[in-house]
Amino acid sequence: METAAACCVHSSMANSQSLPGIMSAQKVVRVRGGGGGGGGEGAAERRVTFSGGASSSSSSIGFNRSEQWGSTSATTIAISSSKRGGRSLHTTVGPLKVVCKDYPRPDIDMTANFLEAAALSAFFRSAPRPTKPLNVVIAGAGLAGLCTAKYLADAGHKPILLEARDVLGGKIAAWKDKDGDWYETGLHIFFGAYPNMQNLFGELGINDRLQWKEHSMVFAMPNKPGEFSRFDFPDILPAPLNGVWAILKNNEMLTFTEKIQFAIGLLPAILGGQAYVEAQDGLTVREWMLKQGVPERVNDEVFIAMSKALNFIDPDDLSMQCVLIALNRFLQETHGSKMAFLDGAPPERLCKPVVEHFSALGGEVRLNARLQKIELNEDGTVKHYLLTDGSTVEGDIYVSAMPVDIVKLLVPEEWKPIPYFKKMDKLVGVPVINVHIWLDRKLKNTYDHLLFSRSPLLSVYADMSTTCKEYYDPDRSMLELVFAPADKWITRSDEDIIDATMGELAKLFPNEIAADQSKAKILKYHVVKTPRSVYKTVPNCEPCRPLQRSPINNFYMAGDFTKQKYLASMEGAVLSGKLCAKAIVQDCEELALRSKDAGKAAALVQ
Repeated sequence: METAAACCVHSSMANSQSLPGIMSAQKVVRVRGGGGGGGGEGAAERRVTFSGGASSSSSSIGFNRSEQWGSTSATTIAISSSKRGGRSLHTTVGPLKVVCKDYPRPDIDMTANFLEAAALSAFFRSAPRPTKPLNVVIAGAGLAGLCTAKYLADAGHKPILLEARDVLGGKIAAWKDKDGDWYETGLHIFFGAYPNMQNLFGELGINDRLQWKEHSMVFAMPNKPGEFSRFDFPDILPAPLNGVWAILKNNEMLTFTEKIQFAIGLLPAILGGQAYVEAQDGLTVREWMLKQGVPERVNDEVFIAMSKALNFIDPDDLSMQCVLIALNRFLQETHGSKMAFLDGAPPERLCKPVVEHFSALGGEVRLNARLQKIELNEDGTVKHYLLTDGSTVEGDIYVSAMPVDIVKLLVPEEWKPIPYFKKMDKLVGVPVINVHIWLDRKLKNTYDHLLFSRSPLLSVYADMSTTCKEYYDPDRSMLELVFAPADKWITRSDEDIIDATMGELAKLFPNEIAADQSKAKILKYHVVKTPRSVYKTVPNCEPCRPLQRSPINNFYMAGDFTKQKYLASMEGAVLSGKLCAKAIVQDCEELALRSKDAGKAAALVQ
């Protein structure tokens, strides 16, 4: 079993902020693991050694190339990892050595959901090549729009992707500040239970850009400041036994009796499958708990953190269907809850390869192309997209891959009475705030993992200077935190939000952070506000989610709010794009067949 974390230096000594030449070691963040991302059991370790005049890099079995970096000197840093994920740091006089370990990519390629997603991808590659490719105009270059374009291009059509802003990604967009540091729209985690996303990485040849973490879930302990509680999923057990083991072995958050009551409450979901899960859409998490006799402490210890992580709202508001969908994936797929971080900024490390892929097949993307109006023909179909600069974009087919709140603003008046569009009124985006704080020191009490804060103001967070190769810094921590629920804070000043965040961090890191910055000091921060993000998954929203094929002959929709089984998530966005592209390809084939049959009929008449 692999036991060490992704390429990082976890400085835990008193003088860690003044190691001679250590900043040169940041180049280690470019090291890629696993030779294409598959990674076997031996593909978990790489040593990069810096010496006075020359640098050398050696790889253990599983790496098929070596890389050389610039030189430095003075200090040796060796990182070792225990089975529980802790590390020890040793310093000696001599050349700087950074020992990096990545967990191998989990064995997910033969799971039922992965194969189903792979079959959907194969549908586009094997679809009959169109005699005349469709020009498909897509508004919105988030994951849904990007994937719609990618899979249409795979099927032989020409996507024209329009993005209102100057950056790709939508809800996974990121920007560089004046110092060259990235700050993101959100803290994005890639799960093993994301089969379409995992297929996408493989199809693009970028599996090695995912940094897989150890199979654990780590929760802060509010009643024990500075301490964490872990759920460790053993690799040797299949699902659901690995999840049961993880729960039973954790004795810090729930008592044995509470675990049993929780398990009994979940039995109908485990036995009833998807039908039972969908039937719970009418209940909030708290209502479901009362109905199933689940103890209140399960809400306090587990569901509050889980609800805020899933949809940025509290369990009093969240539909239980959302939680059960996640639990179903995690409990039924051995590697479903295993997490990975992207090794850099999403626009460059994920979105850009998608654009390069469909551009090579004849597609195109246009930035700063903001949609102002959907102009209609007399029969109610789309005539063209009118942009804010006064130009128009015409195509054979039109797709909206915009967030649901923007779609509702742009729906033409003639379409609004149609039930397909009218029912979307209930779908409303939830406000989200993403906070980035650069500190003047490397925090000692942290993990190379996603952490559930269990704070009333914060959802999840990570020390990105440790978890992400591109953001790696051995001297200073950069915390990325999701501030949720954010409805009461979205209009507050950045200063107010940072002050509140530091107050919460002082409880998580009492020995290292104080609200008044008398301990760790803020070097800089960025606050990214999204007033309307993913749709708020409150009860009875499921019937309001539209299919990708609309009742308008040449208009389709994609987006995580559209009908697909992964709700408001990155996986949901990717799947919605594939389903949208599939509907277009199927309709194109049907039209071609009709045209062919009509031609035959005409020939017979003659």
